[in-house]
Amino acid sequence: MLNRRDFLKASGGFAAASAAIGNSLSGAQSSGARKPNIVFILADDLGINGVGCYGADLYKTPHIDKLAQGGTRYSNAYTAPLCGPSRALIMTGRYAFRTGATNQDATGEITTDAETFMPKMLKPAGYTTSCIGKWGQLPDGPAEFGFDEHLKFQGSGVYWNTQDKGKNYTVNGKKVELKAKEYLPDVMHNHAVDFITRNKNNPFYLYYSMSHVHAEILPTPDSKPDSLDYYADNIAYMDKLVGKLVAEIDRLKLRENTLIIFFGDNGTGNGYAAKSTIHGKQISGQKGSMLEGGSQVPMIVNWPGKTPAGKVSPDLIDSTDFVPTFVEMAGAKLPAGKTIDGVSFAPQIYGKKGRTRETIFIELARNWYVRDAKWKLDQSGELYDMSGAPFTEPSVPKDTTNLAAINARKRLEIALAKLNPAGGKLDAGDGTGRHANREENRKKKKK
Repeated sequence: MLNRRDFLKASGGFAAASAAIGNSLSGAQSSGARKPNIVFILADDLGINGVGCYGADLYKTPHIDKLAQGGTRYSNAYTAPLCGPSRALIMTGRYAFRTGATNQDATGEITTDAETFMPKMLKPAGYTTSCIGKWGQLPDGPAEFGFDEHLKFQGSGVYWNTQDKGKNYTVNGKKVELKAKEYLPDVMHNHAVDFITRNKNNPFYLYYSMSHVHAEILPTPDSKPDSLDYYADNIAYMDKLVGKLVAEIDRLKLRENTLIIFFGDNGTGNGYAAKSTIHGKQISGQKGSMLEGGSQVPMIVNWPGKTPAGKVSPDLIDSTDFVPTFVEMAGAKLPAGKTIDGVSFAPQIYGKKGRTRETIFIELARNWYVRDAKWKLDQSGELYDMSGAPFTEPSVPKDTTNLAAINARKRLEIALAKLNPAGGKLDAGDGTGRHANREENRKKKKK
């Protein structure tokens, strides 16, 4: 059984280090200062190869790039390679072998008794919270897990009412019809602006979970009749919405007290990963895979006057880190009696050194790996050289004489043994991470 001290040492540490550093932070934790608003923008199926400032060849994202220019862009941010498990990590700060969120269906079995989601941690600290957009494979609804307000739609990739899942959406428990020629991402944007406007005088947390750019890829309101690339149109519209939201925050004179984080929920979808190159090169893997392209995602942190501008951070981040970070910045408390796997990067947001992770951990179904800056070790004991990531990740022969590789294996074996995912809640699905009984369901449909 992993004790808390050993775990923190293996994963980079949170509690003591972040508390000590947090006491010295300026801003939200200083006496008399207002707590920061937190706007968390979560793009759907957007890997680093879909964002201009990460070097994407085909796609332009000027508004997102501007956030990076005025803030910090992270070059080593990771999450689970599918949306349900990824969102469970973001909301709980706990790895899947603890929560059971190992596949899309299993994620929906999380209960309010078993797990505490982000809004329930922030609310006692005075935050008003809203969830706008995709709830995904998470169970029940945003209200049950603590959000004060919500707008959610069914499934993924919903844009127009011509789609089966686009006939309606839900606002605070009530179904609302999506009208003809009404674009759901615009509706979501308007609700986000309304929420921010109504709560501008008090600290708020907005979890803004976008439709873009999950398939079904359809024309946007800005698509030209002769457009040859609706996917590029969707990335452009997503970027436009990000810019519009930032402009509204500026208009309300909230920007200097609002932390904005832009993040991807997993890598680029299979149909678009191959052509989405960076500086002419295809990255390794895509959504749903345990390769770099499955889990490495864009992450930009922007807070004028607080976050270093124009910086590219190589710090390792995984998506469990948002819980301890936001809790620390809000002056809130972590749930009692729960192991929080995340490591706070609040000091880095304030331009402090902080305590960086030594490793990150990624899991899907019964596959997992622990990774440091240069090496990756998976559940089968296979070691990978990540010096060429995200484009290449060759395996290292077990009989290698490379001293760096030998030492890396020893180091990562220790970290993985301390986490002990095999001793936690194991996946009971078909191994893909997508559904618990995908093949069985396919057979039923054929009958």
